[in-house]
Amino acid sequence: MERKRSIVHMDLDSFFVSVERLYDSRLNGKPILIGGSGDRGVVASCSYEARKFGVHSAMPMRTARQLCPEALIIRGDFEKYSQKSHEITEIVREDVPLFEKSSIDEFYIDYTGMDRFFGCFKMAHELRQRIIKESGLPISLGLSENKTVSKVATGEAKPNNEKEIPYGMEKPFLAPLSVRKIPMIGEKTSHTLYNMGVKKVHTLQVMPAELLEATFGKNGTMIWEKANGIDRSLVTPYSEAKSISTENTFEQDTIDVKMLEANLIAMTEQISTKLRQKQQLTACVSVKIRYSDFDTHTVQQRVPYTSADHTLIPIVKELFKKLYNRRMLIRLIGVRFSHLVHGNYQINLFEDTQEQIRLYQALDRLNTRYGDKTVCRAIGMSVGRRRFNPFNGVAM
Repeated sequence: MERKRSIVHMDLDSFFVSVERLYDSRLNGKPILIGGSGDRGVVASCSYEARKFGVHSAMPMRTARQLCPEALIIRGDFEKYSQKSHEITEIVREDVPLFEKSSIDEFYIDYTGMDRFFGCFKMAHELRQRIIKESGLPISLGLSENKTVSKVATGEAKPNNEKEIPYGMEKPFLAPLSVRKIPMIGEKTSHTLYNMGVKKVHTLQVMPAELLEATFGKNGTMIWEKANGIDRSLVTPYSEAKSISTENTFEQDTIDVKMLEANLIAMTEQISTKLRQKQQLTACVSVKIRYSDFDTHTVQQRVPYTSADHTLIPIVKELFKKLYNRRMLIRLIGVRFSHLVHGNYQINLFEDTQEQIRLYQALDRLNTRYGDKTVCRAIGMSVGRRRFNPFNGVAM
């Protein structure tokens, strides 16, 4: 007999807004928009008071200001938010044997088997209270048999509350909800479902899985399973050692700094594209140099969570300048991004315009479809494809 699981989902409420309010209590109770302040910027996050006016994240700032003219606009500080995220991760790490950090403000916790000793909901409740007390931030949680139902339960518990879905009640809990509540059903999918006359999860539950598969391919089966409260995915143990990296060993040792810089830029572009394809963010950048005598040096720097080339390239270049001080011939260079977490498509929403974000999305689509370096910065064009030796890995 398969053992019943106990999976908790925790989500910090309006994370960016909550952090800003922690530092400035005058913002409490007011409609807040965080993002680019110009008309061409986008909303990175907004308070519940602003959401009542129809504002949502990723909306053009101009539209948000029209919907909620009284809103206060804050540029935002991703470094500050990253620091708070690390702080809460350490609290969870101290308290929990197995957890997954699914984004900078979300966690999954596996308490399976613990209910025989302590009671899972009691443990989750106590952890939530500790996070609130020590961080000063509101957080909501959902507890159920799997990740999907727990995530939906967290959404229903918000703001700053908790909800448990007992075993066997997954389908009845989901049935009356909008199909938009199911993770992986976004705007495009929901629009197709609406055109099919499907608005509530209950309708999805009673539809033949084959019909959804015919409409959405293999995603259709996943949608049907999630709607029926079925999710077999495991909680992936979180480790800040997870990394993505690339190295280049030169055919001839070199001291050509311009060529080395071109390689570093091309390498950074390539692995940051991979980050975005996997919907991941990095919080630590490392650069490695191996000299002709095989003497190897590495330097790293913690950074606010990002996956943007134009944020990462200057950091990589600066680290290389710090590292390259022997003026000897170089045999190998490498770039590594670590402390990875999953996150939505995160360009720097506090600085970038809609055009900049769309440009990144377009470049990523082209490079995904036609291969790495189909489109890249001009300086990276000089780096020969066949000399490029990338690899991905999990550094343990």
